[in-house]
Amino acid sequence: MSVKEFSYNGPGHATAQLRHLTIRQLRSLAALSAKGSVTAASGHLGLTQPAVTQQLRQLQDLAGLPLVQRTGDGMLLTEAGKEVLTLAERVEAAIMDCQGALDLLAGRTGGSVHLGAVSTAKYFVPHAIAAFSKRYPKIEIKLTIGNREEIREAMHGYDLDFAVMGRPPADVTVDVRQLGRNPHIIVARKGHWLENDSGLNLTDLVHETFLTREPGSGTRTLMEGMFQKSDLEPIVGMEMSSNETIKQAVIAGLGIAFISAHTVAHELAEGRLVVLDVAGLPIVRQWYVIRRSDKVLLPPAQAMFDFLGSEGSNYLPDVPEFGTR
Repeated sequence: MSVKEFSYNGPGHATAQLRHLTIRQLRSLAALSAKGSVTAASGHLGLTQPAVTQQLRQLQDLAGLPLVQRTGDGMLLTEAGKEVLTLAERVEAAIMDCQGALDLLAGRTGGSVHLGAVSTAKYFVPHAIAAFSKRYPKIEIKLTIGNREEIREAMHGYDLDFAVMGRPPADVTVDVRQLGRNPHIIVARKGHWLENDSGLNLTDLVHETFLTREPGSGTRTLMEGMFQKSDLEPIVGMEMSSNETIKQAVIAGLGIAFISAHTVAHELAEGRLVVLDVAGLPIVRQWYVIRRSDKVLLPPAQAMFDFLGSEGSNYLPDVPEFGTR
């Protein structure tokens, strides 16, 4: 397929007639964006290549701007194409919302909610879900867990109804409900040589090995910012994508960790981990429930959004009372 197949009428074209576009045209563009070629897009959609080419040509004519360009990496969307792709995502989300609403009205379901949560929140979000499900047993809940960057990226689309995370994403307009405090501390294994020292400073820890989350994690970013403010750089021994692995590695004596107190509540209570008394800690952040401002929530999702905003703090793990030193 040549680029000429996507010729368009140009700026002289009377006006863009996007109100005449079709779902099939939008889905052809979305498939091309995802698959990188008309051949792969046609296979994904179950259509012939000429049919997909025709849908793309018609959509481009309606837009009055080039939507696709050929590159060494395959067929990529232009800026105009990306704008139309955003429209396609919103339309698909609206269709799903409509289907959910119809199922509710027909009594076929109690509705569904798609909730996202950063991995640190998995220590309390399931408990909140369990409490909500007891109150609304017919509502189906899907939970997606990821690091901060993954959940932030998911918030760019419309699949998630809302998400539980720390700092709201700066590049998406959102509505926010505060859920509760999220203190961050430095922990070590029981018996660590600094366990009984008080009034430690970050300079006392520059020779310690830190076990950390992967880049993109909110906890990792917060730790790096803490050290940068003191013009220090921690020794990173191992990067791990799981808080559980970090906890076990600290208990095994492989290093210490800067971590949310909510992830180590049980280990602190059992005495397998101890909190190092470091000046300036804990760093207290907030948990939030966040949704896109332009995301229309159906009644089940709105009910859970309100529930987490008003009662979610009841399900945060019990941690020792830390005072800022």
